[in-house]
Amino acid sequence: MSSEPWDLPLRLLLGFRAIIDDVHVELAAAGHPDLRPMHGFVFQAIGPDGTTAAELGRRLGVSKQAAGKTLDALARAGYVERGRDPRDARRRTVRLTPRAHDALARSAAGFARARQRWADALGDDRVRALERDLAAVTPADVWRLDLPGWFGPA
Repeated sequence: MSSEPWDLPLRLLLGFRAIIDDVHVELAAAGHPDLRPMHGFVFQAIGPDGTTAAELGRRLGVSKQAAGKTLDALARAGYVERGRDPRDARRRTVRLTPRAHDALARSAAGFARARQRWADALGDDRVRALERDLAAVTPADVWRLDLPGWFGPA
């Protein structure tokens, strides 16, 4: 096993990718074949109270237009619905539908199964130690929702 300086970030990214890919295989089998990894960030950024396209773009680190295009696709697939803000009729908001909530619940269960597969392969103590070690060297706020914009076009 090499110890090049880029091995650590690439292995961390590959671990993330392996878990996300496993969860998306399960989601597709459960009736959510159109969801992509970015959509999980979108669902979290919309949140339980909904949001506007402009605010969604800010939270994700993408343009309002990019957020709007993603929302259009998610609306066509039945994951979000648009409407008026009950507090300000001039504002158009977007909210998650029951279909999105189903996908989120299935994702959470899939993440638990993926973690268990890692614990089965490595041992639960080692996975807990890995989680503690990563928590020690990463920001406390694990909900960095701006990754789509960070990974976005150059």
